[in-house]
Amino acid sequence: MRIHKGDRVVVRSGKYKGHRADVVRAMPAEGLVVLEGVNVAKRHTKPTRNTMQGGIIDKFMPMPVSSVSLLCRSCGQPTRIGMKPDGEGRKVRICRKCEAEL
Repeated sequence: MRIHKGDRVVVRSGKYKGHRADVVRAMPAEGLVVLEGVNVAKRHTKPTRNTMQGGIIDKFMPMPVSSVSLLCRSCGQPTRIGMKPDGEGRKVRICRKCEAEL
């Protein structure tokens, strides 16, 4: 999975199509990402010793990584991600449209 925590993405399909958000958490084993402010569920909680205040809490639910696309910082468009070795032999992510390093 080539999308990491902290990346800026755009949702490509589903209820939140067109929304732009930051990745809060990436789960590569499951192929899911959690986005900030997207795919929000309401969680009703009782007051406990840990949380003295009960009520309705907004919870960000995971969504498939296949339904999001990374936004390139240099060209500002949704793009596919390529891999290319840099000068030191490490693999770096690049934008397929403008060839800029992500």
